[in-house]
Amino acid sequence: MMKNYYNRASRQTRKIYIISLFLFAAAVSIYFFPSQGKFKFEYQKGTPWQHDDLIAPFDFAIYKTDADLKASRDSIMKNFKPYFKLETDIGPAELSKFMLEYHTRFRDASVVVHKLYPRTPLPDTLYGYIREVSKDIISLIYKKGVVDYSEVNMEIQKGKTLVVIRDNVAENRDVEEVFTQKVAYGYINKKLRKDFPKDPHLVALVENLKLYDFIVQNLIYDEETSLKVRDEQMNNIPATRGMVQSGDRIISRGDLVHDEKFLILESLKKEYEATFGSRIYTRYLFAGQVLVVLLAFTILYMFLFNFRREILESFQKTSFILMMVLIMVVTASVVVKFNQVSLYLIPFVALPIIIHAFYDSRLAFYIHIVTIMLIGFLAPNSFEFVFIQFLAGAISIFSLTQMHRRGQLFEAVGFIMLTYVLTYTALAIMQEGDILKINYYQFLWFVGNGLLLLICYPLIFIFEKLFGFLSDVSLIELSDTNHPALRELAEKAPGTFHHVIQVANLAEAASRKIGGNPLLTRVGALYHDIGKTGAPGFFIENQGGNKNAHEGISYEKSAEMIIQHVHHGMELARKYKLPKPISDFIVTHHGTGLVKYFYTKSANENQGLLPDIAKYSYPGPAPFTKETAVLMMADAVEASSRTLKEFSETAITELVDRIIESQIQDKQFEEADITFKDIHEVKQVFIQKLMNMYHARIEYPVMKKY
Repeated sequence: MMKNYYNRASRQTRKIYIISLFLFAAAVSIYFFPSQGKFKFEYQKGTPWQHDDLIAPFDFAIYKTDADLKASRDSIMKNFKPYFKLETDIGPAELSKFMLEYHTRFRDASVVVHKLYPRTPLPDTLYGYIREVSKDIISLIYKKGVVDYSEVNMEIQKGKTLVVIRDNVAENRDVEEVFTQKVAYGYINKKLRKDFPKDPHLVALVENLKLYDFIVQNLIYDEETSLKVRDEQMNNIPATRGMVQSGDRIISRGDLVHDEKFLILESLKKEYEATFGSRIYTRYLFAGQVLVVLLAFTILYMFLFNFRREILESFQKTSFILMMVLIMVVTASVVVKFNQVSLYLIPFVALPIIIHAFYDSRLAFYIHIVTIMLIGFLAPNSFEFVFIQFLAGAISIFSLTQMHRRGQLFEAVGFIMLTYVLTYTALAIMQEGDILKINYYQFLWFVGNGLLLLICYPLIFIFEKLFGFLSDVSLIELSDTNHPALRELAEKAPGTFHHVIQVANLAEAASRKIGGNPLLTRVGALYHDIGKTGAPGFFIENQGGNKNAHEGISYEKSAEMIIQHVHHGMELARKYKLPKPISDFIVTHHGTGLVKYFYTKSANENQGLLPDIAKYSYPGPAPFTKETAVLMMADAVEASSRTLKEFSETAITELVDRIIESQIQDKQFEEADITFKDIHEVKQVFIQKLMNMYHARIEYPVMKKY
């Protein structure tokens, strides 16, 4: 009585915890929902308007498209005038330096000119004249300014303008009006030949003064002012073009949503959602969001309650699923709020991939649908987002029915990326009506999405360790017969090892037939009898022609030694750190049944006086999953099949029926999610498999001697 009361109280407490988890998840989702309402009309560019005639409810501006704003920004960048400060001290300083060195340079230049033109005398007055000519050239260059365009990565093109600041006064100058150092050198030579066309000796004299030594940059790029002015121009770009007055007809039912109508609708949507987020509507908006989110999580709860109740009975499993949903919802909310990257960069398909690694495809896909429907309330172009994610999620499920190899994830990512690209392209063509108008830049987000999906593999491993789950990848590793536990079984109990291989084949085929997890069933079958290594001689399959270990001991002791293999198996499971889903096969493969052979022997020798049943009973529990139930049937059927004297279909069928019916009568399957229809199909698989295992062989003829 007290035990039943305790069990009921425990179930109620667990139920309260689970419901609290769902309420917490709903609360977090509501917190991250936007404070603006959603526009109540759905529409797509290039399709007819399906709603009633739409009249402007208030005055609103028509916002420019992103392409228009980008064109305006590009125009500013193209025509932007960089700012330079004229350093007025540099010119006079270089000119003074020239005057100090003039005498020496003139003397050296005169020697060179005399060698070039020996018959041309240089008059004394030439000293002062050349000095003044050189001063004028240097002064003119510094007055115009010497600039280094590499500071701003600016190309020298005709028509471009820069702004020169001198004594806090800004002046526009064309690039042709200022000098670079290279242009200044060319200008000096060009001017000399123009001013002295008939006096080549004077040109040579000035050239050998090397005036370019005194030409340095005096226009310094003013980055602070340039960036400030550019940012002001960018900020002053008008975000709108035109207005729609309250009461104006925006679009009528059946009208095509072409570019201009789409732009007006998008502008109304933006203003509507901003207005709906004001204080007047906040409480109604919040109430609507609470109701929507609660309905979504209620539907998820009902699905689990009706189809995967074992998840709701585990705080850990429920926490994992709700955590995955929240990660996706919160990530989507943050991305939409800050709008720095596309929502399509987020690998939402990772949700069904990861859940599918631990559960079935139906559960994974259902949770994916609920999640993207919730995120649809956050995403712009909700229908497009939900449709694309729906198809991508379906492809992820189809391409990863069983993740047995690392390469399968890469293949699946390729299919998912292709699905994104094809679906987006199809929708874009429908909306734009022209393949050339597709925003191909969007494809880069899909590529990034695919690359991020590759983290699913390490995430599966991390979640597996954190939550104690078991993925197909780990099952594949455990199925290796070189695993220490299986190698020990093969060495110490070869008969048992052969037995578990046969049981694994039977159980795997049956589990696949009734929709169980065939890989989990096979691996569980391989390990279910590892406890027999503790005393292999007590089990008939390991005795061969050796002495029977049960001779000379009591039936009670024999039963104890047989039952002991379950306890020893659990000790080995802990030693080799086998996951709990595998160790469950060890403790349940005999359930709470009897060691019937020794129990019957004892009863017969005591003239029908029944011995203590507890000493002949396995500790249990009984199988509580479809897979463990299948293993119990396969284990008993395979062991009993070895006692058959003939292997006809009738004999095998009678054996299978007798063994499994006995287990049903012992109520071994009442806790397992298995139906009579499933059991019937399991029987048929066993009969077929055993017929194949024990088929008659052809007797080969003996060659006669002649």
